[in-house]
Amino acid sequence: MERTRLLSRIRKVNAATFEALALDVFRYQAAYNAIYARFLDLLQVEPARVSRTTNIPHLPIALFKTCFLQSGHWEAAQIFSSSGTTGDQTSQHPLRDPAWYRANARRAFERQYGPLLGRPILALLPAYLERTGSSLVFMAEDFIRQSGHPASGFFLKDLEGLHDALLRLRDAPGPAPLLIGVSFALLDLAERFPTPLGPTIVMETGGMKGRRRELTRAELHHTLAEAFGQTHIHSEYGMTELLSQAYAPQRGRFIPAPTLKATARDITDPLATLPNGKTGALNLTDLANLDTISFIATDDLGRVDADGQFEVLGRVDASDVRGCNLLVQG
Repeated sequence: MERTRLLSRIRKVNAATFEALALDVFRYQAAYNAIYARFLDLLQVEPARVSRTTNIPHLPIALFKTCFLQSGHWEAAQIFSSSGTTGDQTSQHPLRDPAWYRANARRAFERQYGPLLGRPILALLPAYLERTGSSLVFMAEDFIRQSGHPASGFFLKDLEGLHDALLRLRDAPGPAPLLIGVSFALLDLAERFPTPLGPTIVMETGGMKGRRRELTRAELHHTLAEAFGQTHIHSEYGMTELLSQAYAPQRGRFIPAPTLKATARDITDPLATLPNGKTGALNLTDLANLDTISFIATDDLGRVDADGQFEVLGRVDASDVRGCNLLVQG
C-alpha cells in the first residue's frame, strides 16, 4: 500500500533522503487530496512534470480555516484547532492517527534535548488549557506522561506552586527540568517570582494572546533570561497546521525536525523560492502531514540558512495574528 510505504520512509527520513521523499509525498497528495489537486489545476501545474522540491506549489495556510484538508478518505480520530477570539474563524487540522503525532513529536524533541524519560516537564500553558483542540497541549500531555517524573505536570494559574516546584528541582540530580510556557505566562512568572533557575531549560512557545504588549523575541528573551538567571532562552516553533516542530536552543535559530523543512518565498511572487539568507515568507514542507497537506505557505516572515536552520522575523503584512510563536525578531 502506497501510504504504508510512505509512512515507513518518513519515519526514517534524513537530509539525504528528504528531497526524493518530498517529491513522492507531493505526487501522493496531488492524487489523493482533492483540494490540493484543484489548487494545482488552477496553477496549471502537472505533478508528473515537477522534478524538484523548489517547484512544488505550497498551499496557502488560510485554507485550513475554510477547507477540511485530507489526503484520502478516512475518519479523523481528533481535530486540532487554532486559537481565536469569539467569532474568529479558526484553523482545523484533522488527525488520522494520534500515535503518529506523538511519536513524531517525541523524536523531534529528543533529537535536540535527549530522552524525555526522567526529565521533569513543567508546562505553563493557561490560554491553551482553557480551550479544546490545542496541539500544543496534546504534545505537552504526552511529554509529561513520557517523563514519568512525579514533579511533571500542568500549572494553569498556580504560579506560586510552579515557583516552588522549580526551586525544589533546581539542585536535584538527574536531567535538567523543562519549563515550557506561553510567553505572556512566562512573563507573569518572571515578574512575580524572579529567581535563578540553574540548569532548567526555559522554553517559550510564543504568543501574547492579547494579554500583554507585543515584544520582539530579543526583548522577551532578555527579560526572561534576567529574571531566571539564564544564558539562553529556548523557543519552540509549532502550529495547528503542522505535525512537526522546530526548536531553537539559542538566539531564535530554529532547528527543524527531520520531517520538516523551511524555505523562503518571494512575497511578490509566491511561486518563486528565494536563495538562502534572503528574507521572505516561509514555506514549510512537513512530511508528517502525509494524511492532510505537507506543503504549506505560511504568513510568517523568515530567513533560512544554508544548514536548514531558520529564523522567524515577523508576519506578512495584513495576515491575521496567530497564536504560535508570532513574536517579531528584534
